[in-house]
Amino acid sequence: MEQKEEVTPQSLEVRVIEALKQIYDPEIPVNIYDLGLVYKIEVDDDLSVHIVMTLTTPNCPEVESLPEEVMSLVQGLNGVKQVEVNLTFDPPWSQENLSEEARLELGLL
Repeated sequence: MEQKEEVTPQSLEVRVIEALKQIYDPEIPVNIYDLGLVYKIEVDDDLSVHIVMTLTTPNCPEVESLPEEVMSLVQGLNGVKQVEVNLTFDPPWSQENLSEEARLELGLL
């Protein structure tokens, strides 16, 4: 019989990051995590997930759909009790937020 792995805040945070790397900005061929759109991920002891994210610009056409996609995907992860996604534009996103992997992918290195 297979033993279920215990879900901890730390293991859940790793899975949240993996999930966010599956969501791509439709205008830039890079996932939203490596793009630097995710400012903060917090997982409480009760396995509630709080995400603070931004978009490349305040008038991005994905202003409503991208946060909804994040919420839906994370809510579907095993062990997640609740998800809160807060959208902020302070500080504004810039290319400085790109991971090294994203810079390489976009030819900026």
